[in-house]
Amino acid sequence: MNLGRGAVVIVELDPTIGHEQRGIRPCVVVSDPEITRDQRFPLICVVPITGTSGEGLLYPPLAPGKSGLAKQSFALIDHLRSIDKRRVRRVYGELSSEEIAAIDDGLAAFLGLSPSPRNSGSPESKPSI
Repeated sequence: MNLGRGAVVIVELDPTIGHEQRGIRPCVVVSDPEITRDQRFPLICVVPITGTSGEGLLYPPLAPGKSGLAKQSFALIDHLRSIDKRRVRRVYGELSSEEIAAIDDGLAAFLGLSPSPRNSGSPESKPSI
């Protein structure tokens, strides 16, 4: 099973608590492929996908087609989670490089991995989160 970065996979997310995405749903693999191939690391990081529209940096749009998605969807960056590889039921498809770049931008903002636009001093330079 190819669990490369940008792969759209069907995952069993239950059990969950509170506002976590639950059930069997598509997710995007965001882990490094070098790590996901290594048998010593049984976990991968995924971002759940929803059909409910979202706005801003943390909810990049995903197109149907090569991704395996049947309709316009949105990545839920703020629902990033690690899962055991055994939760993956099957691989659906793969995101485009542009979609992966949009997810990377959202992850960088969500995890604080890039300079915060909130601290740049210019209100017009702040992305919509």
